[in-house]
Amino acid sequence: MSIKKKYNIRFRIWFYANEDKFLGKGRVELLERIKETGSITNAAKGMKMSYRQAWQMVNEMNESAPKIVVEKSLGGKGGGGATVTKAGEKAIQQFHEFENKVAQFIADESKKLKI
Repeated sequence: MSIKKKYNIRFRIWFYANEDKFLGKGRVELLERIKETGSITNAAKGMKMSYRQAWQMVNEMNESAPKIVVEKSLGGKGGGGATVTKAGEKAIQQFHEFENKVAQFIADESKKLKI
């Protein structure tokens, strides 16, 4: 007697700039958290990653993008901060739109699987 199993497909999307990783799910989450908190430090803490790793990711995105995606302001009396630029917001939006289209395609195709 065989047990009927439900199969599905999982995927991960990366946007590349030439051969360099530019944007993926984790980086989008980092940008969204920076936008929400105004801070790379707080965004990193929320994702349980080091500030160094978060800053490295931001730096790589800024270097890969035609326009910077995160602007960092230096500390002072009120402390420093970070802002997701319009280019960064557009990158987030385009990533989500593309990911949703791919997810819908995969969901539709998965229904056709006959394994």
